[in-house]
Amino acid sequence: MANERLQHLQAKLQTQELDAMLVTDATNITYLTGFTGEESALLVSATHAWLITDSRFTEQVKVEVTNAEMVLHQAGVLAEAGTLATTHALHRIGFEAETLVYAAYAKLPATVEWIATTNLVAQLREVKDATELALIQRAIEIAEAGYQHVLATIQPGMTEAAVALDLEVYMRQLGASGPSFETIVASGARSAMPHGAATDKVIEAGDVVTLDWGCVYHGYMSDLTRTFAVGEPDPQIRAIYKVVYAANARVTALMAPGVTGRAINDCAHGFIDAAGYGQYFGHGTGHGIGLSIHEGPGAWGVYNQVGQVPGNVETNEPGIYLPGIGGVRIEDDLLITADGAQLLSTPAPAEILVVKVSD
Repeated sequence: MANERLQHLQAKLQTQELDAMLVTDATNITYLTGFTGEESALLVSATHAWLITDSRFTEQVKVEVTNAEMVLHQAGVLAEAGTLATTHALHRIGFEAETLVYAAYAKLPATVEWIATTNLVAQLREVKDATELALIQRAIEIAEAGYQHVLATIQPGMTEAAVALDLEVYMRQLGASGPSFETIVASGARSAMPHGAATDKVIEAGDVVTLDWGCVYHGYMSDLTRTFAVGEPDPQIRAIYKVVYAANARVTALMAPGVTGRAINDCAHGFIDAAGYGQYFGHGTGHGIGLSIHEGPGAWGVYNQVGQVPGNVETNEPGIYLPGIGGVRIEDDLLITADGAQLLSTPAPAEILVVKVSD
C-alpha cells in the first residue's frame, strides 16, 4: 500500500509543476513509507524517493521502509535534501508550508527554488484504503470495548480521572498503543464543557457523564462520544439527549458523496436551532480521522465547500450544553460509501442510558 500512496504523490508532482516534494511532517512520512521514526525527511521525485535520517534509525528503516532509499545525513536533514536536489538536478521542490517553520526554511539552500505547498499529502490521506479502514475499525472496536468496561465499573464515588485512567489501561490491554487524545470525562454540571478533560471531581449519583475518548491502533485512531447517567439524571438532560440523538441520526442519513461540510453542519445546527437549543451548540458537527485525530474532510473551517467522497472516514458529533446543568454529545465514526454512509461504530441508544447505582 505504501508504494501506491507514494505513486499517488508522484503523480501530483506533475500537476503542481514540481520536480520533487520535501515531506517533513512525520505523520505524512509514515503514511507514505511506513517509517515511524522522528527528525527525518522524505524527498520524493517523479521516479525516486530518499528517506533522510540518521544512524539511530538505520535498522528501523530496514524493517519499515521498502519504497525509499535511506540516506544518512551528516550536516542536517535539510542540508542533505539540498545536496540530493543538486546531485539529481531537482530545481523546483515543494515543501509543506503547514509544518516547516521559518527557521528551518531559512536553512534550505538557495540554489533550489522552494515552492510552498498546502495539504498535498493530507489530501491523499483523506481517502482511506482497505488496510487503513481495517485498522480504524479495530481502533473503534477496542474503544467500544473500553466503553462497555466503563459502564460495568463506574459508580458514585469514583473520580473522573480514575475512570479515564482505567479506560486507557483497559484499551492498552486490548492492543491499543494509547488514547487518541486526552480522554474527556465530564460529569454533572461539568458535562456542559465540550472539552472538559477528566479531573479529580467525584462522580455523584444522578450525574450525567459525557465520555469522549478513542484509541490508537497501529497508528490509526478512533474518536467516539457517549453520554450516559449514573443514576437518574435531571429531566432536562433526558430532553436534550433526545434532541441530540435525532440531530445525529439526521446527519448520518445526510452524509454521502458530494455533500459539503457546510451542508452537514447546517443539518445538525438547523435541527438543534429549531428545537430551541441553538445557543447551546457552538462547535462543528464533525471532522475526518485517520493517522491524526483531526484531518480532512469534515464539517469545519476550510472544508465548508468540500464535498465528501467515498473512502472518507469522519465523525458526526452534535451536542447541547446547558450551563449549570450539564451537556449531551453523541459522536459516531462513519465511512462515506458510494451511495451514502456506513456507521463504523455501534449506534447510541435512543434514550439516555442510565447506569444502575449500587445500594
